[in-house]
Amino acid sequence: MTSFVLGGGCFWCLDSSYMQFKGVHDVEVGYMGGSVANPGYEAVCNGNTGHAEVARVDFDESVIPAEVVLDMFFTMHDPRQLNRQGNDIGTQYRSCMFYSTDEQRELFEAARDRAAELWGDGIVTEIAPATEFWVGEEYHQDFFAKNPNQGYCNAVVLPKMHKVRQGFAQYLK
Repeated sequence: MTSFVLGGGCFWCLDSSYMQFKGVHDVEVGYMGGSVANPGYEAVCNGNTGHAEVARVDFDESVIPAEVVLDMFFTMHDPRQLNRQGNDIGTQYRSCMFYSTDEQRELFEAARDRAAELWGDGIVTEIAPATEFWVGEEYHQDFFAKNPNQGYCNAVVLPKMHKVRQGFAQYLK
């Protein structure tokens, strides 16, 4: 099993988008990249902790290649937006990838280079060493599955799910 920790805006979007695909065993949302121990959602949203909303994606590379998981990441968010995704504004919504090995760092850098073919110049995705992963509150886990009719889910999450589904249909569950 391989795990990537990725941030690309609201973690609900990453969670629900990845869970559609074969080989993805689990997605857990939380926080990484800041200076405060055990941050909560409210503190992270205030922008004072330095943490980003992230998703830890656990997947089986024999079913879905790591490169595909990373290409999905660069499809489901706009990596040119600094410290935001759409109307979600702040460093907690930054585009980021946290690596735990040199091999992961190299995979992340290669994926960022491939993404430039799609997005052009100006990608601002941070690639940094992983720090402690702080698990998000239970009500954030599987949020879309639990709240499919919630307004944000319909306006923001669902279109991202559709976009990545279209681009990677051969891997759908």
